[in-house]
Amino acid sequence: MNSTTLVIGGGISGITAAAELADAGRQVVLIEKEPYLGGHVAGFHNYFPKLCPPSCGLEINYQRIRSNPRISYYTGARVTAIEGGYGHYEVTITLEPRLINNRCTSCGKCAGVCPEEPKAAYIPGGLAFPMKYTIQADLCKKEACGKCLEVCPYDAIQLDACAATVEIEVGKIIIATGWSLYDAGRLEHYHYQQEQDVVTNLEFEHLLAATTRENRQLTRPSDGKVPARIAFIQCAGSRDVNHLPYCSAVCCGVSIKHALTLAEAYPDIATEIFYIDIRLPGRNEKLLERAKATGRIKFTKGKVGRIIHHNNRSGLTLEVEDVMAGGKRYDAFDMVVLAMGMTPNHIDKDLAVNMYGFYLEGQPSGIITASSCKRPMDVSSSVKDATAAALKTMRR
Repeated sequence: MNSTTLVIGGGISGITAAAELADAGRQVVLIEKEPYLGGHVAGFHNYFPKLCPPSCGLEINYQRIRSNPRISYYTGARVTAIEGGYGHYEVTITLEPRLINNRCTSCGKCAGVCPEEPKAAYIPGGLAFPMKYTIQADLCKKEACGKCLEVCPYDAIQLDACAATVEIEVGKIIIATGWSLYDAGRLEHYHYQQEQDVVTNLEFEHLLAATTRENRQLTRPSDGKVPARIAFIQCAGSRDVNHLPYCSAVCCGVSIKHALTLAEAYPDIATEIFYIDIRLPGRNEKLLERAKATGRIKFTKGKVGRIIHHNNRSGLTLEVEDVMAGGKRYDAFDMVVLAMGMTPNHIDKDLAVNMYGFYLEGQPSGIITASSCKRPMDVSSSVKDATAAALKTMRR
């Protein structure tokens, strides 16, 4: 039996599983569809229950990958075929061209001269690994522009690079493909696509992270002003038969975490969380205690029926069915954050899923699912489940 394990997904779960297996003496191939490892967590401001910055977990795991020769990894990689069975899986991987080779020293000159907006040559904000630039093929005009070729002193630009195919044989496969947000554009009554100041919880996370990295204030997207009032709408599309009928478990914790961050860093910003029920499993219940103790975060039990779109002026008006007040309420806010639910990411192979599309535990022998592609999980739970997946791989 082939003793190598393939880990599909290079977020914090896939990285954890790969590092645990390699530390136990197993050969591991780790692949990630994006140009960088780290997944969503790499771009976070912090995560609960301890409100740690992403460097708490990712930096250690990046070091484990760098220092362990048993791990090989591919970024910009997708599984396009899985054949065979337990002990002898034959996997075809397609590698998208990065257009910048391994001579890159991250000097940033290519991005400095790139005329495109957004820049075709980039390193994402947050913890990027590997720390090398990427050129987005769909934005780059390649030889028709060529400005990056002129300034790169290391001959790292490779605009004629093409997609490549790698075929590997492995004994077992861990699927840790993670999650994506539900499409906020489908919630027409919230005018997400029309209003710049209506953002998703993930977008707001990135805004907070950017303020820390760039040492600047939080401002709203429409006009660059500091918002005075921010509303958080829970269950945006979740627990709704027309959208996501399930609870994603982490959304309440994320909104409370955001409100706590604002209470500490921006005490003049008023925040209000509109909810159906507050659901905080495990240690995350302490977040609610901390939020109430601030005295600056308002909790309102009530469903936001719609956001009223104003064509001729800024600001957002929420129509709320306030349960405790016993009636409708109309209130103005400068920004609205939609607590969108999680949906699972899939690979191109027919595997067993539940009624909501999440992977089931029971898969063909030698294929093990891990973390948030199985069910919604926070970072702490995902890391634990990824470690469990590594242990299962070694036992079977």
